[in-house]
Amino acid sequence: MTNKQLIREALKTKETAQAPFSNFKVGAVLVTTDNRIYHGCNIETSSFSLTICAERVAIFKAVSEGEKRFKSIFIASDSERFTPPCGACRQVLWELAGNIEVFLINRLGEFQKTFMHELLPQGFDRSFLINHNQD
Repeated sequence: MTNKQLIREALKTKETAQAPFSNFKVGAVLVTTDNRIYHGCNIETSSFSLTICAERVAIFKAVSEGEKRFKSIFIASDSERFTPPCGACRQVLWELAGNIEVFLINRLGEFQKTFMHELLPQGFDRSFLINHNQD
């Protein structure tokens, strides 16, 4: 799929979001290195701490299907601004997908491209936990 098609997919996926409290819908389309696509939307519950973001839905679906290599994620929101992933999603994306391309899409279908290392500079990952006693 082209980037333009993936942007449309993310905007379409956003409409499946369950956001009865915030009314802020987000859709994500995660692309693997072999061009498989995984969709995710935010899902809210009345117990707000149990809510999950679109980005984590998409990557958890992909990982649960055995995927390990990713190249990009397309994130569409209801805002006119380009809405980046929250801190929790940044951490999960960094650890499970690495320095992938991130396309931020506003409600008008305009986009901005960035990379995970720009959204999470000096990210914490497993490399800090391996052999940490040998410093």
